[in-house]
Amino acid sequence: MKQARRASGEHRAFLVVDVQRDFCCGGALPAPGCERILPALNAYLAQAGELAMPIYASRDWHPAVTKHFKPYGEWPPHCVQGSPGAEFHPQLKLPATAIIVSKGEDPERPGYSALDGHTPDGQPFSTDLRNRHIEMLYVTGLATDYCVKQTVLDALRAGLRVAVLTDAIAGIDAHPGDVDRALAEMTNAGAELTTALATAGTHR
Repeated sequence: MKQARRASGEHRAFLVVDVQRDFCCGGALPAPGCERILPALNAYLAQAGELAMPIYASRDWHPAVTKHFKPYGEWPPHCVQGSPGAEFHPQLKLPATAIIVSKGEDPERPGYSALDGHTPDGQPFSTDLRNRHIEMLYVTGLATDYCVKQTVLDALRAGLRVAVLTDAIAGIDAHPGDVDRALAEMTNAGAELTTALATAGTHR
């Protein structure tokens, strides 16, 4: 009975991490492969909708001045609040019911993890997940070696089961090998790497 409940999508949620213009081709900080993952990502979104999963989409939502940006931080300015670069990719087929999670608003912190973000009503993302009794989170999006990785690790620390849909993520690989190291770190922490939405985690 428990496995059947999981198969229906109950107590599961789907998360798209930061598929924004600035992280795609032509943006301020592109992750190679962003456009490549969109067909798989959109197919997963449609399937998650059919399974009645809550769908979340996180976004970097940085202030114009932050220690995250050069010359103080590691990155060029990107995903500044209200800017075109902060918009979701136009080919990303988010449903109207998707819950937007904003993060990175604190100028003192990088805001990599979606678990640091909040929903439109100001509720912490982690609280929203608890209130919906979510037990398992499917994670997709950008970038594998930063925001995806940190979100996955924080979700695992919060007691969730996590499945990373590997054909719907892409990394920056600023230092060669970063993506492979991130995948290994997520796996070692307990995440499942898969390309199947409906069956991931049912054996646990």
